[in-house]
Amino acid sequence: MRGEEGVGGEGGVRVRGTAGYAEAADELAVQYEGVGFDEVHRAVLALVPVEPGRVLDVGAGTGRDAAALAARGHRVVAVEPTAQLRAHGQRIHAGSGIDWVDGALPDVVLGRHTGTFDAVFATAVWMHLDPEERGRAMGRIAALLNPGARFFVNLRHGPVPEGRVMFDVSAAETVELGEAYGLRAVHRSERADLHGRGGVRWTSLVLQAGHAS
Repeated sequence: MRGEEGVGGEGGVRVRGTAGYAEAADELAVQYEGVGFDEVHRAVLALVPVEPGRVLDVGAGTGRDAAALAARGHRVVAVEPTAQLRAHGQRIHAGSGIDWVDGALPDVVLGRHTGTFDAVFATAVWMHLDPEERGRAMGRIAALLNPGARFFVNLRHGPVPEGRVMFDVSAAETVELGEAYGLRAVHRSERADLHGRGGVRWTSLVLQAGHAS
């Protein structure tokens, strides 16, 4: 999912966070691809790794962010639980070199894509996780980060669209949860909704893993 992305389950098992996405995949693909990576992540672009590395995009939707990161030279694993959105992404960004995975937070399984990453992105995903799932997800992400690597998370605030499952998640809670797993906040900013939806706003957070001793 992307823009309103959420969580799902490995092996095509639907869970509540994916509600409404499959049915609206055609419309959402246009919406997601209608804004660019640089626009969505403008406030944190200086923190995105410059040297080519390994990047994980969880809740990748149609692969907008994954494709932009691959174009910067990164090896990107894109995790998306909604088959219809994955299909759009594989079509729109064919030849981009993205490795697609059917999976989801909180216990995302990457199959053959073992190892750790230089950055993890979760754009418009976190609000689909309940408190217990958010704890598990943060632990999982922390375990996937290389020393000094960064977790880029965008939090959605505002009215919940009909048919979707979302929870109210604050930046303060997310920062505190990251700290519990050894991640410290290195960026926090707010922005309006790029699609002009009334009452919707976003928080951009970057949490960084500690360096190896």
